[in-house]
Amino acid sequence: MPKNISRCSWASGNDAAMQAYHDTEWGVPLHDDTRLFEFLVLEGAQAGLSWSTVLNKRDAYRRAFHGFDIARVARMSDAALEKLLQDPALICNRMKIWSARNNAQAALRTIDEFGSLDAYFWSFVDGKPIRNRWRERGQVPARTELSDRLAKDLKKRGFNFVGSTIVYAHMQATGMVNDHFTGCFRHKQV
Repeated sequence: MPKNISRCSWASGNDAAMQAYHDTEWGVPLHDDTRLFEFLVLEGAQAGLSWSTVLNKRDAYRRAFHGFDIARVARMSDAALEKLLQDPALICNRMKIWSARNNAQAALRTIDEFGSLDAYFWSFVDGKPIRNRWRERGQVPARTELSDRLAKDLKKRGFNFVGSTIVYAHMQATGMVNDHFTGCFRHKQV
């Protein structure tokens, strides 16, 4: 990737992992239940922290939560979750760790109802990404009426760590919303 490429300002520093994430993943429409669940867990883990912290721990989360296999995470025992609290490679917050199992159980119920997480999430945007045209960071909202509605529905279904700000970040990460800045090389690509 050329060094003089124009990226969103949050990915324009020297953090190679953040740049790679921005350039290849963020904002790309996701239609895979495992990956949608992964981002839901990771966005919840991020609450109060930086995304680069979570990104640097993603491989450890993948190992700890069985590659984000929803059914396996839903069956994790209390003892297994307690053991994860001792793993320094994870964010050792009891509520965040335990929410992964809770959210996997809620995801299975949602899949039973809608056929997939993909069908559920993308129904909120009529199956097509919302394409915003922000020029700079200060224009991008932390939440929207749509993320409020989705967060409320997720909570009603038993999910936790799904406040509107977390849900909007999930929508951005999974491509439901294209919030790449207009001057970013990825804006037109995704």
